[in-house]
Amino acid sequence: MKQGKVSTSTTDSMASSAKSKPQEPERFELQEAFDEPPAHIYLATWVSYFILTIMGHLRDFLVTTGLEKSRLPQELPKLKDFPPLYRDFESFYTRNLYRRIRDGWNRPICGLPGAHLTLKERASDDNNWTFYFTGEENDYINMGSYNYLGFAENKGTCADTACDALYKYGIASGSPRAELGTYSVHTELEELVARFVGKEAAVTFGMGFATNSTNIPVLVDKNCLIVSDELNHTSLVLGARLSGAKIRVFKHNDMGHLESVLRRAVVDGQPRTHRPWHKILICVEGVYSMEGSLVNLPEVIRLKKKYKAYLYLDEAHSIGALGKTGRGVCEHYGVSVDDVDIMMGTFTKSFGSAGGYIASSKQVIEGLKRRSHGHNYAASMSPAVAQQVVTSMKIIMGEAGGNEGQRRLKALADNAKHFRQGMKKLGFIVYGNDASPIVPMLIFMPAKIVTFSREMKKRGVAVVVVGFPATSIVGSRSRFCLSASHTREDIDKTLAACDDVGDLLGLKYKS
Repeated sequence: MKQGKVSTSTTDSMASSAKSKPQEPERFELQEAFDEPPAHIYLATWVSYFILTIMGHLRDFLVTTGLEKSRLPQELPKLKDFPPLYRDFESFYTRNLYRRIRDGWNRPICGLPGAHLTLKERASDDNNWTFYFTGEENDYINMGSYNYLGFAENKGTCADTACDALYKYGIASGSPRAELGTYSVHTELEELVARFVGKEAAVTFGMGFATNSTNIPVLVDKNCLIVSDELNHTSLVLGARLSGAKIRVFKHNDMGHLESVLRRAVVDGQPRTHRPWHKILICVEGVYSMEGSLVNLPEVIRLKKKYKAYLYLDEAHSIGALGKTGRGVCEHYGVSVDDVDIMMGTFTKSFGSAGGYIASSKQVIEGLKRRSHGHNYAASMSPAVAQQVVTSMKIIMGEAGGNEGQRRLKALADNAKHFRQGMKKLGFIVYGNDASPIVPMLIFMPAKIVTFSREMKKRGVAVVVVGFPATSIVGSRSRFCLSASHTREDIDKTLAACDDVGDLLGLKYKS
C-alpha cells in the first residue's frame, strides 16, 4: 500500500490554522502561606476539645440532677411544643466552653479605636457568668481594629468636615433614600465612589452587611446559580440564601475546583429541567478577613470569561488597603475593572466610617435603586458619616490633603510587611498574602486562645482572638490588623510581646 503524499498547500493550511487558533492565556499562580503544624499539635487540639466536651456533659448531668444550678436561659415548660429558642449544641458550646473564656471578647473601650485605645477594665467573681467594672481605664496598643489607613480620628480634616455636615444636615434623615433621605452629600459620595473604583455608577447603603444581604437577591433569582468561595463572609452567604438561587461552593481559592463546578453547571444546567441557567454568578472577596489571603483574581476572571459567568467582588477589606493608589485588588493585580461585573465594598475599614457601596454599570445601578430593600426601606446613611467617607476618599485620591493619602498607603504597606516578616522570623505560623493588612497567627489549642489574649494584654497589647464557630475546630487564631497609624515602635513592641508569650505558651510551631 502506497502512502499518500500531503500536499504543500494542505500543510500550509494546517500550519496557519494552528497559528490562528487562540491559545489559552497563561495561568496565574498565587503565592500565599498556609503552613501546617506538626501532627501532634492537631492531635493535642482534638484531645483538648474532647476533654472539654466530656467535662461539659458532666456539668450538664449535675445541672439535670439538681446538684448544680444553671444560669443560662431555659425554655419555659408551657412552650415545650414550640420550636426551641436555644439550639442544643450551640447552647452546650456557649455555656461549657465559650463562657469559661469569654473575658477575651467584647471588652468595652472608651475613646478612639486608633493605634492605641483605652479599655475599661472589668472583672468577674462567678467564672465569667457576669462582669463588673473595676473603675480602671488603661491604654493599650490596638492590634484588632480595621482602621487600615488611620482615618478613625477625632481631629483633622475628616473630623472637621464631618462636624460641618452634622450642623448643616443634622444627625440623620429619618427616611429611606427612595423617599426623603437623599441629600446632596449622598449624591456626591456616589459619584466619587464610581470615579474612584472606575465604574459608570454606584449606589451607597448605610450598612456594609446589608449591602450584600439585601442586594444579591436583586441580582439573581431561583433560575440562577451562585458559585461561592467556601470562606465567603456571612453577609454574602445570607444574601445568596435569600435570593432563592441554587448555590454551589468551591474550595477556598482552588481554581481547579472552581472550574470543575462551573463546567458541571454549564453541562448539567438546572436541576430536573436541565435548561441553561439564566445567570451564573461567581462570588468572591478581595481579602479574606480570617485568612489574610487574597482572591486569585486573574484566574477567576479567566474562568468567568471562559464559562460566560458574572463576577461579584466583595472588596470590604481590600478597597483603600491594596494597590498603589488604594483602589483595591484589581489595581493590585493590574486587571481591568471592566472584567468585574459587580464591585462591592464597605466604608468601615479604610475610610473610618460606616456603610457600603455597589459599583457597576448604570443599568445595574438603576435596577438596584428600583428594587433593593436596602435602598427603598432602610434609613439613609447619616450625612456626617457620608461626609467622612467623601473627605477620606478625596485624601486617598490626592484631591485633598496633598500627599497625605500616599503617605498613609505607604505606611500601611510597610507596617504590614514588617510585622508579617517579624512574626515569621519568630517561628509563628501565619496565614495569608504578604500584601494583606491582616495577619492571622495560628494558636490551635482551645486553652491557649484566651491565655494568649490575657498575656498580651498584660504586656500592653490588645489583640483579637478567634475560635470555633468563626473558624474550624482546629483553626483557632489571633488576628492582627495593621494600620497606617501604627508607629514602628508600636509594631516592634507587639513583636516583642508575641515573642515572649509565644515562648511561654509554646506557640512557635515552626521553630
